[in-house]
Amino acid sequence: MGHWQLLIIAGAVFIIIEMLTPVLFFLNLALACFLTAVLAVFVFDWNILIPSFIAFSAMFLLFLRPLLLKTKQNGDTKTGMEEKYIGKVAKVTETVTDKSGLVSIYDERWNARCENGEEIPVGSEVKIVRYESLMLYVQK
Repeated sequence: MGHWQLLIIAGAVFIIIEMLTPVLFFLNLALACFLTAVLAVFVFDWNILIPSFIAFSAMFLLFLRPLLLKTKQNGDTKTGMEEKYIGKVAKVTETVTDKSGLVSIYDERWNARCENGEEIPVGSEVKIVRYESLMLYVQK
């Protein structure tokens, strides 16, 4: 088995470890393995390949990992319920109290409750403030 094949296998193992522990550390080592594998196609000496792997690993850890971590932290975008419903305006289709009620939004009917105990009549517009399971909590 050639040196480049061993490095490809090592890179694949690092990717599997990264998938099991998403810390963005092993991904850098995997990239270093793949880059060293390309070098190993032309160079057959481990005395050159090992320092190259160490240099590539250090380079990726120092420069790429901080960028990946920043992207991961900025990637906390709202999805699902938060983006589609929370903060939006719905129309009351059945009087909303703290015990029962229905609202309509995007041509969908949802069970709704009013948190502050007031009664919101049919036809009113309400703002969705939170959700719990399949229940929307609204306020006038």
